[in-house]
Amino acid sequence: MGAITYDIEIPSSIPAAKMFKAVVLDADTLIPKIMPQAIKNVEILEGDGGVGTVKIIHFGEGSQYKSAKHRVDAIDTENLTHSYTIVEGDALAGVLESITYHVKIVPTEDGGCICKNRSIYHTKGDVEISEEKIKEGKEKAMQMFKAIEAYLQANA
Repeated sequence: MGAITYDIEIPSSIPAAKMFKAVVLDADTLIPKIMPQAIKNVEILEGDGGVGTVKIIHFGEGSQYKSAKHRVDAIDTENLTHSYTIVEGDALAGVLESITYHVKIVPTEDGGCICKNRSIYHTKGDVEISEEKIKEGKEKAMQMFKAIEAYLQANA
């Protein structure tokens, strides 16, 4: 099994704690509300939302995928970090064992924040992931973050 890692950093004018609440703690209800074409709904299969919780994400009509099962690996509301792994679903496209995401919201001096997101694609065998697919993933993460930011700004 190989691993392909990429990092993305997205600056925002939203305070870090508020962004963490939206991107992590409220994401299961907030994202389907503001981006229903991307995510239709999120269903908890087991757990209470904390570490070990298993969720199934049902993607919206605008997505090429139907669903993905993900597990919460770590969540730290004090340090504004969250890690989770997609362990099943058509988003793995038959070539990935899993995808792990590490999110950290870092406060900035101007009162805003930077969202740091590391994605680790665990491939089956020696499968290669194209630069185009990685770029596509980065763009989708950026779109979702910016949609959440716009929603928070409009509903401040």
